[in-house]
Amino acid sequence: MASDDEPTGPGGRLPDAARLRRVVLTVAGLNLGYFVVELAVALTAGSVALLADSVDFLEDTSVNLLVWLALSWPLARRSVAGKVMAVIILGPAALAAVQLIGRITAPVVPEVGPLILASLGAIAVNGTSAWLLAAVRHHGGSLSRAAFLSARNDVVVNLAIIAMAGLTAWTRSGWPDLVLGCVILGLAALAAHEVWEVSEEERLASKALAGEAFD
Repeated sequence: MASDDEPTGPGGRLPDAARLRRVVLTVAGLNLGYFVVELAVALTAGSVALLADSVDFLEDTSVNLLVWLALSWPLARRSVAGKVMAVIILGPAALAAVQLIGRITAPVVPEVGPLILASLGAIAVNGTSAWLLAAVRHHGGSLSRAAFLSARNDVVVNLAIIAMAGLTAWTRSGWPDLVLGCVILGLAALAAHEVWEVSEEERLASKALAGEAFD
């Protein structure tokens, strides 16, 4: 139900912009909350792959917040916010990279039970996010579509972590965790780069609208 300060369209439905605003804020909250959960489980279970996957939840939080900002903030302010978010994403990614490098010479076997439970929770969060974003993915430009595709594709990553947990239990080796951690960490770094690139495009667009020369 719409709040008193939100305009409604025919039949009492929220207009596209208001629906998109509500959905992306909800998805951002879900992702931020589960980032904290998965980060804690990853550090407790000793899994580099799960630690790297927690970074993805922070990236999804950033993308959805950027969509929300795009509805109300001018280009210049959105550009600065996007770059700050890109840098924030790199914080947990750096932590995961340090853990990965420190374990290359002596891979640690992560705890399988917490890995599977955390991944099942991640599937629930990403699946819910994809379902919420599916209805509004065409209303917020490329960023909202990217948010939907990211949530949908993240389910595949979570399934890969569960498969890795099974392989770890079978082999009693820490290498599957390290290899998958490298892959997920690479995806997280690419995501941070994409958020930065979108922010840079908005900065240039802002300068163009203001009639300023490009750097």
